Amino acid sequence: MPVEGKEPDPRFTLANERTFLTWLSTSLALSAGGVAMAALPRDVFVPWVRTALAVVLVVLSGLAAALAYPRWRQVQRALRQEKPLPRLALAPVFGYGVAAVAVLALILIVLSG
Repeated sequence: MPVEGKEPDPRFTLANERTFLTWLSTSLALSAGGVAMAALPRDVFVPWVRTALAVVLVVLSGLAAALAYPRWRQVQRALRQEKPLPRLALAPVFGYGVAAVAVLALILIVLSG
């Protein structure tokens, strides 16, 4: 379905595509982190905490992948219609989610050492 409006500067379109691909790369990294967390031996961390960390990472991965294309379309539409770019409402979710996993993992590493 074509987007109405004028063709934006190719640099902006390419930057939007790079951002889309970065969201997919981020999703892949989060997924790999979740799988790695789930695959840790049972004696590393408390099992339910390890599972919770893995689930949070995989959920964040799914969100990043699922929202990458709609975000690309929104930005592309705004560029073509010369409107302000839409804000990224889920940025805090990703930032705080990954930070919470990192802090909890760090605490568990220090306590188990």
